[in-house]
Amino acid sequence: MGKPALDSAYRPENRRLSREDRRRQMLDVARDIIREEGADRLTLAYVAECSGVSKPIAYDHFGTRTGLLDALYRHLDAQQSTALRAALAEGERNLTQTAKLLAETYMHCSADSSGEWHAVSAALAGSGALGQVHQELLDDYTALFASTLASYSPIPNDELHRRCVGLIGAGEAIAMTMLSGHCDESEAAKSFAALIEGGVI
Repeated sequence: MGKPALDSAYRPENRRLSREDRRRQMLDVARDIIREEGADRLTLAYVAECSGVSKPIAYDHFGTRTGLLDALYRHLDAQQSTALRAALAEGERNLTQTAKLLAETYMHCSADSSGEWHAVSAALAGSGALGQVHQELLDDYTALFASTLASYSPIPNDELHRRCVGLIGAGEAIAMTMLSGHCDESEAAKSFAALIEGGVI
């Protein structure tokens, strides 16, 4: 299989990117490598080659393959979190509508990632580096769910937070079921929405 295609803005002759843009470019290339060739193919040298930059640039940004995986995991999470926050910012809604929106956005982002999220997660787990970053991101999602649902729930904040921990875990499990082909995106979202609504009242 050939190397992931580069957007013309990122070809070797177009090197004038800021450090932040270069990092984002390499993370997008890393995501494409995992999508097209699998996580085993992901190395800093290959990301550099596909990005049209020298190996020292990739090493300067990420240090090690584990550092690259960590950054990519956070990058994919940030894309999902941004989409979810943007959706929540649009208009007013009741609990049923909010649960539906949370569930649909979560499942759509999981489906849209084409399994890269879970491939990166598995690779990080294999390196022994998954626990801390995964917990940080779960904590962020739990806080987002709890703050979003607090105005609809009579449950004390501490209990609501614990329930949101469980809801996020359930969402991850349903997403895995969806990605395994046992249900489609709409079915997964409907099941997750029912759990969210039922879990906070």
